[in-house]
Amino acid sequence: MNQNSDYRHAHVLGWWLLFCAATVFVMVVVGGVTRLTQSGLSMVEWAPIMGIIPPLNETEWMAVFEKYRLSPEYLKINAGMSLDEFKSIFYWEYGHRVLGRVIGLIYLLPLLYFLARGMVPRGWYGRLAALFILGGLQGLLGWYMVKSGLVDVPHVSQYRLTAHLGLAIVIFATMLWYAMDFLRGERLATHSSAGFLRLTAWSAGIVFLMMLSGGFVAGTKAGFIMNTFPTMNGQWIPQGVAAMQPFWHNLFENPVTVQFIHRCLAVVVVLSVVACFWYSLRQTFVTRAWLLLGVMILQVTLGITALVMRVPVWAGAAHQAGAVALLAAALYVAHRARKRGVDLNFAAVDQV
Repeated sequence: MNQNSDYRHAHVLGWWLLFCAATVFVMVVVGGVTRLTQSGLSMVEWAPIMGIIPPLNETEWMAVFEKYRLSPEYLKINAGMSLDEFKSIFYWEYGHRVLGRVIGLIYLLPLLYFLARGMVPRGWYGRLAALFILGGLQGLLGWYMVKSGLVDVPHVSQYRLTAHLGLAIVIFATMLWYAMDFLRGERLATHSSAGFLRLTAWSAGIVFLMMLSGGFVAGTKAGFIMNTFPTMNGQWIPQGVAAMQPFWHNLFENPVTVQFIHRCLAVVVVLSVVACFWYSLRQTFVTRAWLLLGVMILQVTLGITALVMRVPVWAGAAHQAGAVALLAAALYVAHRARKRGVDLNFAAVDQV
C-alpha cells in the first residue's frame, strides 16, 4: 500500500472519528436537557433491544404511563400529571437512549467495514475496540444511574450522575484525540517547549476536573442557590460551606460547598487558559491558543448567565455544551503542541 493510500485511509478514519465525537457532543447536551427538564426518570424500564420502539398507540402509552405512576417520582413529585405531560418528559429520555444506540451503530458498523477493507493500521485495533467497549459500559452506567432514582427517593445519585458524565467526556476526548492523530499525524513534534507542553496538559486536565465538578453541581442542584455573582449572596466564602460532618461530605453533597468549589475551579481554568495563551506567544509555531482563549471567555459568560438566571433550560444546556467545546479546544491546542501535521507526501506541516 503506498503513502497516498495510507493518507486517504487515515483521513477517512479521522473524519469518521470526528463525526462520532460530534454525536457524543450532542449526546452530552441532550443528556443535560434531559436532566434540566426533569425527564430522566420517565422511563422506568431498561430494554436495550426493544426499547428503541416507543409506544405506538393509546393503549401502549397508558401501559407505559401506569408503570411510571408507580415510581417514586410520580408519587412524590408529579402526582396528578396528565398523559400529555408525561409524554413531554418521556420523549426527552427516550431520545437520549435512542441516540446512545445510534452512536453505537455509527461507530461499530463503519469500524467493521474499515477492518474488512484493511484500512485500520494494525496498531489501532486495540484502541478502537476499547472505545466501543467504553461505549457499552456507558450504557450500563447510564441505567445504573437511573436506577438510583427509582427506589424510594426520586433523585439520581450525584455520584452516579458524575460518573456517567465523566465517562461520556472520556469517550468524547479519546475520539477527538484519535481523530486528530489520523487527520494531523501521530509523529511527535519537537517545536514546543517543555513548559508549554505541561501547561497545555494542565489546561485540558483542569477543564475536565471542572466538568466533573459541574456534575456534582447538577446532582445536588447547587445551581439553584446563591444566584449572585461575583460573590455568593454577598459573601466570598459563604456560610454553610463546612456544615456537614465528616467534612468530606461537604465536597460532594453540600450544595453550598459544591457551588463554591465549582466557582474556584472556574477561576483556575481562566488563569490556566490565559497563561497558556500568553505562553503560546513565545512558541515558534502557530498554536491556535487564541481559539482556546475565545471559547473560555464564551464559557465563562454562559456560566455566569446560567447562574444569575437560576439555570433556565437553554442556559444550562448552552453552558454544558460550552464546557465540552472548551475541552475540545484545550485538546486541540495540546495536540498541536505535541504532534506534527502531515501533507499528502507526509512532510511535516502545521496548518491543520
